[in-house]
Amino acid sequence: MDRRKFLAASATFGAAPLAAPSIAHAQTTFNWKMTNAYGPGSPFYVEGPGSPTDFCKKVEAMSDGRLKIQHFAAGELIPALEGFDAVRSGAVEMNAGNAYFWAGKIPAAQYFTTVPFGLNFQGMNAWLYHGGGMALWDELYAPLGLKALPMGNTGVQMTGWFRKPIESVADFKDLKMRIPGLAGKVYAALGVDVKLLPGGEIFPALERGVIDAAEFVGPYQDRRLGLQNAAKYYYTTGWHEPSNVTELLMNEAAWSSLPADLQAIVQTAAMACNLESHTWCEANNAAALRDLIENEGVIAQVLPDDVVAELKTVNDKVLAEFAAKDPATQKVHDAFMAFKAEHNEWAAISEKPYHNLPG
Repeated sequence: MDRRKFLAASATFGAAPLAAPSIAHAQTTFNWKMTNAYGPGSPFYVEGPGSPTDFCKKVEAMSDGRLKIQHFAAGELIPALEGFDAVRSGAVEMNAGNAYFWAGKIPAAQYFTTVPFGLNFQGMNAWLYHGGGMALWDELYAPLGLKALPMGNTGVQMTGWFRKPIESVADFKDLKMRIPGLAGKVYAALGVDVKLLPGGEIFPALERGVIDAAEFVGPYQDRRLGLQNAAKYYYTTGWHEPSNVTELLMNEAAWSSLPADLQAIVQTAAMACNLESHTWCEANNAAALRDLIENEGVIAQVLPDDVVAELKTVNDKVLAEFAAKDPATQKVHDAFMAFKAEHNEWAAISEKPYHNLPG
């Protein structure tokens, strides 16, 4: 067969079968909705670099418009903490929030947001991406028709705002405090009256004395809520949230309906936002904290060592008892702690010595 005949035959028997599905594939578009646990305009949680709205823009650009996601902040389509049910029912395809908001439905979900005295940003992502964490997350959510991905991380958070100083563990007794997640169980064991409030409700509750203390995120986010105008004692250690994962929650049937390339785009955009959101926090918190101290009269300090030591003792007991109540939680707890123990060996000769260097 000469060259012209070969090319003609190739066009007839090779090109045509490839062209049709390629064109059809390019024409397939998806229009999804994403709800959010946080209110309109919230930096990091709604808008800005690495935020859920940024994620939606990234996905649309990377897919050339084949997957468009319409974003709704809390209250624009559904109330703040109803995203789990909305996604599970298929009313929306996605929700942005934190897995520990679903503790009442899936106790083990809390481990995929943060664990007190647990893993920092590096360690948490190492566990999720390379230490079996994502497989456990899938295993936990699959029976409910859900799929999740990490889509953001604040890094270490501040202990929180207190209307009175904390000088001993006894100061926690009967304190009314907004604190979500597993740390809330630790505080409760010390006599704290734990409250779970959406971000937008924290300031008015703290200002009116409905609560005595509150934890939110860090200097930049906390200043935006005006928490410095309701309490002046601002503590740190990050014991309760050494990192905090933003969850991209998806309806599993909707996720499975996406072709492989769009799934890859969603995964890549989520990973990009996970990194970008964290670096945004790292870039902005120092100036915000300095402003709070120098211009707002905030008293920022570290929790006393004996208080932290007691928190750690209570934490270990509370988490062990909590995990033992449910086989799925026990499985996730054991896997998390095993990875943490191994990761600690490396951190002890890498991060820890570096951070202890002078200057």
